[in-house]
Amino acid sequence: MPEERSLEGKTLLLVDGSSYLYRAYHAMPDLRGPEGGPTGALYGMINMLRRMRKEVTAEYSACVFDAKGKTFRDDWYPEYKANRPSMPEDLARQIEPIHVAVRALGWPLLMIDRVEADDVIGTLCTEAEKLGMNVVVSTGDKDLAQLVSNRVTLVNTMTNETLDRDGVVAKFGVPPERIIDYLSLIGDTVDNVPGVEKCGPKTAVKWLTQYESLDGIVEHASEIKGAVGDNLRRALDFLPMARKLVTVERHCDLTGHIVSIEESLPSLPESREELRDLFTRHGFKTWLREVEIADAVEGPETDVPPALSVDHERHYETVQTWEQLDAWLDKINAAEMTSFDSETTSLDPMIARIVGLSLSVEAGRAAYVPLAHRGPDAPVQLPLDEVLAKLKPWLESADHKKVGQHLKYDEQVLANYGIEMRGVEHDTLLESYVLESHRTHDMDSLALRHLGVKTIKYEDVAGKGAQQIGFDEVALDKAAEYAAEDADITLRLHQALYPQIAAEKSLDHVYREIEVPTSRVLRKMERTGVLIDAEKLRQQSSEIATRLIELEGKAYELAGGEFNLGSPKQIGQIFFEKLELPVIKKTPSGAPSTDEEVLQKLAEDYPLPKILLEHRGLSKLKSTYTDKLPRMVNPQTGRVHTNYAQAVAVTGRLASNDPNLQNIPVRTVEGRRIREAFIAPPGHKLVSADYSQIELRIMAHISGDESLMRAFSQGEDIHRATASEIFNVTPLEVSSDQRRVAKVINFGLIYGMSAFGLASNLGITRDAAKMYIDRYFARYPGVARYMDETRLSAKAKGYVETVFGRRLWLPEINGGNGPRRQAAERAAINAPMQGTAADLIKMSMIAVQNWIEDSKIGTRMIMQVHDELILEVPDAELSEVRKHLPELMCGVAALKVPLVAEVGAGLNWEEAH
Repeated sequence: MPEERSLEGKTLLLVDGSSYLYRAYHAMPDLRGPEGGPTGALYGMINMLRRMRKEVTAEYSACVFDAKGKTFRDDWYPEYKANRPSMPEDLARQIEPIHVAVRALGWPLLMIDRVEADDVIGTLCTEAEKLGMNVVVSTGDKDLAQLVSNRVTLVNTMTNETLDRDGVVAKFGVPPERIIDYLSLIGDTVDNVPGVEKCGPKTAVKWLTQYESLDGIVEHASEIKGAVGDNLRRALDFLPMARKLVTVERHCDLTGHIVSIEESLPSLPESREELRDLFTRHGFKTWLREVEIADAVEGPETDVPPALSVDHERHYETVQTWEQLDAWLDKINAAEMTSFDSETTSLDPMIARIVGLSLSVEAGRAAYVPLAHRGPDAPVQLPLDEVLAKLKPWLESADHKKVGQHLKYDEQVLANYGIEMRGVEHDTLLESYVLESHRTHDMDSLALRHLGVKTIKYEDVAGKGAQQIGFDEVALDKAAEYAAEDADITLRLHQALYPQIAAEKSLDHVYREIEVPTSRVLRKMERTGVLIDAEKLRQQSSEIATRLIELEGKAYELAGGEFNLGSPKQIGQIFFEKLELPVIKKTPSGAPSTDEEVLQKLAEDYPLPKILLEHRGLSKLKSTYTDKLPRMVNPQTGRVHTNYAQAVAVTGRLASNDPNLQNIPVRTVEGRRIREAFIAPPGHKLVSADYSQIELRIMAHISGDESLMRAFSQGEDIHRATASEIFNVTPLEVSSDQRRVAKVINFGLIYGMSAFGLASNLGITRDAAKMYIDRYFARYPGVARYMDETRLSAKAKGYVETVFGRRLWLPEINGGNGPRRQAAERAAINAPMQGTAADLIKMSMIAVQNWIEDSKIGTRMIMQVHDELILEVPDAELSEVRKHLPELMCGVAALKVPLVAEVGAGLNWEEAH
C-alpha cells in the first residue's frame, strides 16, 4: 500500500466481523422479520456496530469478514478447521443483509479470498502502527491478543472487556509477544490445531515463565517430568506447524482491495436512505423511527455524518441555593408532567436514605438537588429535612403528575421520611413492560433501544466490585450529571413509549387500568410486610439439620463410601460406574445426566436417588427459608418485607424476591410447616383467598368449548367430568384412577403437553397417551380448535394476547424446527391463560385495596402468591371480609363461565390456606 503522510495520532477502528457474526447469532433470541426470515444476528451486528461507532472516535475504520472457501493455511495443513460445523442455515441467510447493513452504517467492508479476517486485521494493524496511528480492534477472538502493543488495543463489545498490554498479561499470564507460543502449546480446538495434549493454560504459562519462549521449552523438553512432559516430547514434531497456524499474518497482499488506509478506510456517515429500506424490510421499527425523526429534524440527507440518534442538547443544573430550588419549585408546580428520581444509599427501599433528588420538566433540561453527599470534599448542600418539607406539598399532590422509572422504589424511600407520594401518572418501566414484555426494561437498555442514547452507568461514577463507593461519596460533578440524566432520559423515554401504548386501546387499558394501579397496591403490601415466628423457624432449621445428617449417612451406606452429595460428577460416577444404574439422558457434553428429572425417574426404582432428592429439597428449604427468613426481619417493623417485581415474567405474573415468598413448596410436610411460621398478630387472623382452577376456567372461556363451559357452569367436578367424557362412563362410575388421569390431561394440555410427556407423567405407553389425547379433543373440539388457531395466529403476529389485551411476545415462534420453536408453540397455547390469570389477580388486588380504603377498615393485604391473596384481618372484621372477598375477586370480570374464589382463615398461613 502506498505510504500515507498525515495519519500520526489518528485512530483506526477494526471490527472482526466474523468473530461477532456467530456471537450475535447465538446471543440474540430467534428474531423474525415481517416475512418470517431470521433477523437476530443482523439485529445484533447492527447494534454492535452502532455502539462501537459511538464509543470509539475513529477517523478510519473497517469491518472485516472471512471469505468463503479455503485459505493459505489449508495448503499448509489440510486438517485446518476440519471439524468446524457448517454455518447454520438461519445465520447463512443473514450474511447478505449484514453486509448491506455494514456498508449502510458507513463501515468499509473487507472480505478477501484465501485470507482470513484475522490476517487482514493483522496486516492493517502493522501498516497503521508504521504510520503512527492508534488501532482499536473489536473482537472476541483470543488469537488477536498477539497484536496488542503500545498502539493496538483489543475491545470485546459483547463483554465490555478492554485489553492493552497489561490486560493481556492479566488475562493470559503472558505478554502479547508470547501469545503465539501460548496458543501453540494449548492448541485451538475450534480451528482443529492440536497443541500439547493435556497442556492447559496454567501449564503453558508455567513453562513460558520458566523457559521464556516456545523455543526455550523445546530446548529443555527432556527435563520436563511426568505425563505432560511425555506429551510435550510427542508433540515436538508438530509444534512448528502449530506455531505457524496460530500466528496472525501481518504482511498480506491487500492490493486490489485497499489503495491506502487514508483513501480506502475513512469512517463514513450512515446512509439514512439505505438504512430506512433495511429497517423497513427487516421490521426494526425503533431504528426506523430514529431515521424518520432524523429526516424530520435535519431535512434531506447531507454529507454531514449523523450521530447514532437524534439527541437533545443537555442543560443540567446542580441546585445548591434556595433561589435555585424555588425556581425549580415554580417549574414543577406549573408543569404538565415532571420526571422525578431519587438517589439513595441502598437498593433496599425499606432502609434506603436519600442522597439527592433529580427533576426534569423538559427534554434535555434537568436538575439535581444534592442533599446528603459526604466525605472530606462534601459540597455545599441544602438541608435535607427542610428541602423535603418544602417539596412535600408537591410530592403529595395528586394534581401534579409525575413520571419515573420504577417509581414504586422512590415511593417507598419517600415513605421512610413520612411522605406519601401521589400523582404518579406514568412509569417508564411499566410502559416498556406493556409494550415489550420479552425485553429488558432497565433505563440504560431502554435509552439505547428507544432513544439511541448510551447513558452514564452507575459503575461509571461509583466504580465496580469491592472498589465501589456509595453514591453519597461520589464527586458532585459526576453525581449531578448522572442523576440529572436519569430524570431527563426518563422523561424522554415516556415521550417515546407512551404514545405507542395510547395508540392501541387494549394496551392502554392494561397499562392504565391494571399495571399502574397494581404498582400502588404492591407498594402498600411491601410496606406492610408479614409477621413471622422466627423462633419456630429456628427450631425447624435445627430439625432439618438433624434430618440432613441422617440422609447423608444413608446415602454413604448405599453408595459404599462418602461422597459430595452436591457434586454431579461424583454422583454420576457412583450411579453409572459403581452401581450401574440405567442412563436416562445425557448432558450436551455426552456425560450421563444427574439432573432433577433423572433423579425423579431413578427414584421410582432405586433408593439412593430418592434420598438425594429428599436431601436436595431439605437443603434448599433450610438455606432459603428456615435459616434466612429470621435474619430478614426488619428491626424497625418486626416484619419481613418482600419485593414484588412487576416487570419480569412475560405472562404478567408477579415475582417475589428478597425473600421469595412464592416458591415455598406446599406439597411437602416441611414446606407446609414453613407456612405455619407466617402468623397473624394478636387479635387478628390471616385470610387466604384463592381462585379455583382459574386457568381451566379461562381455557373454557377462550376456547368457547360447549362441554367445558357446561361443566363449569353447572358446578361439576371438572376432572370427574373430563374422565367421564374420555372413558365414556357416567360421572358416578369414574374411578379415582380415571379422575387422576383426567386431571393430568386437563392441566397437561393447557401447558402444551405432548403424548410423550403425558405417557411419561402417567407411566403409560405413548400409544395409550395418544389415545387419551385423541378422545379428549374429540369430546372437547373447541379446545382443539383454539389450540390450532392460536398457533397460527402466534406465528403470524409474533405474539398472543390475554382476554384483557395484554400482549405476550413469542420471539422464537417462527424459529427453526428445534426445541426453542416447540417451546414457543407450547407457550403460545398456555400464555393467554397464564396471562389472563395474572391480569385477574392484579385486578382483584386493585378491587380489594379500593374496598379496604373506601370502607376505612383495619384489614391489610400482605401477600400475593400466584392466584392467592393473603390478608391480615382484625377478628372483628373477619365475617365481613370473608363475605366480600370472594365477591370482589369474582366480580372483576365477566367470563363465559363463573369465577370461583375459595376463602379460608386461620392463625397462620398454612391454617388459612
